[in-house]
Amino acid sequence: MDFSIADVWGLEAILDTFNRAFNEWKTNYKYITELSMVLNWKIWRWYEEKYEFAALYDKLWRMVDEWCMDNLKGEELDYYIQTTD
Repeated sequence: MDFSIADVWGLEAILDTFNRAFNEWKTNYKYITELSMVLNWKIWRWYEEKYEFAALYDKLWRMVDEWCMDNLKGEELDYYIQTTD
């Protein structure tokens, strides 16, 4: 819901929402997995209507995915991969 609200306010609001969510959720593998999925859904939501939104969401999704691959280990990484597959 937070990202849908941010969409109304534009790119800066999306980025601000992402920064807050990422900083709060990166210590919880289930939350960071949810963040990854939300970002991916938002790419698909905007890719035909507002390319600049889709491009930002894609950049943010790639950052989260890379962070997860580099930082999650064992069962946490397995959860991330299986859930987002």
